Amino acid sequence: LRKKNLSPGAVESDVRGITGVDLFGTTDAVVKHVLEGHDRGVNWAAFHPTMPLIVSGADDRQVKIWRMNESKAWEVDTCRGHYNNVSCAVFHPRQELILSNSEDKSIRVWDMSKRTGVQTFRRDHDRFWVLAAHPNLNLFAAGHDGGMIVFKLERERPAYAVHGNMLYYVKDRFLRQLDFNSSKDVAVMQLRSGSKFPVFNMSYNPAENAVLLCTRASNLENSTYDLYTIPKDADSQNPD
Repeated sequence: LRKKNLSPGAVESDVRGITGVDLFGTTDAVVKHVLEGHDRGVNWAAFHPTMPLIVSGADDRQVKIWRMNESKAWEVDTCRGHYNNVSCAVFHPRQELILSNSEDKSIRVWDMSKRTGVQTFRRDHDRFWVLAAHPNLNLFAAGHDGGMIVFKLERERPAYAVHGNMLYYVKDRFLRQLDFNSSKDVAVMQLRSGSKFPVFNMSYNPAENAVLLCTRASNLENSTYDLYTIPKDADSQNPD
């Protein structure tokens, strides 16, 4: 935008020297919407990857969600909880979540439908400044005073146990068995539903042909374990 206000032979240093040129004159950019709602300076705004939504964070310590169409944009909701300036806010690329971070030394994860905080990560001495989402993996990066962190919101590795040439693992409420020799992968048995927490780890007992499955609840006191005896001849199409 600045370069078109210069003569063709101008060098980069001349570009920096230009002041007083209205870069956003009517010919360059047209203001479509003005979104008013934050009380203090806005530090970040980002579009939703697929929906007509915008998320913003400001020095009023609020994260706001806005919706827009061709003719107007309006405020939908506010997430309150940070207790210092909000530095950055982004939509989760694949889930109904918003991530924000702040000079209050925390990263917060918000449920978009309920507008409530789901998770909070804190640092002792470092203010957070910026956030980025990986385009196709469930990885996020956040920059703070002391450097940066790369993190996941939930563990993606399944619970598993290996015995000889057999790998047992949990997937979609089934115990599955993979034979390393033949690469045959079958469902061995169905697991009881009821726990809202995924199976965290597994132990296999070859003498009893049984598995011990442990869940880890957010409050560790509420964690459970289940003992399953693996059926000798399972119907992999319709496991018990």
